Amino acid sequence: MTAFEEELRNLLHDFSEAVELQRSADPAKKPPIRPLLDKLDAVAARATSDIHPRLRHYLEQKSYEKARLFLDGRESENQRGNCGRG
Repeated sequence: MTAFEEELRNLLHDFSEAVELQRSADPAKKPPIRPLLDKLDAVAARATSDIHPRLRHYLEQKSYEKARLFLDGRESENQRGNCGRG
């Protein structure tokens, strides 16, 4: 895994955890999501042309859960989206 992929994977895990906490009933435990989305957008914008085409697709479509599963080696858990490309 490249340094870029490791950074992205860690950020995607942080985002996933924040989303789960957003679902909690306690408003005091709800972290802000917008800063993480902004950071994900900034990191995704740094993606070079040599990243895996599927990962690039997930980032372009903002399919962050699919990107996280891909980087975790769990691509088989990804369901086909309605864009028709995977």
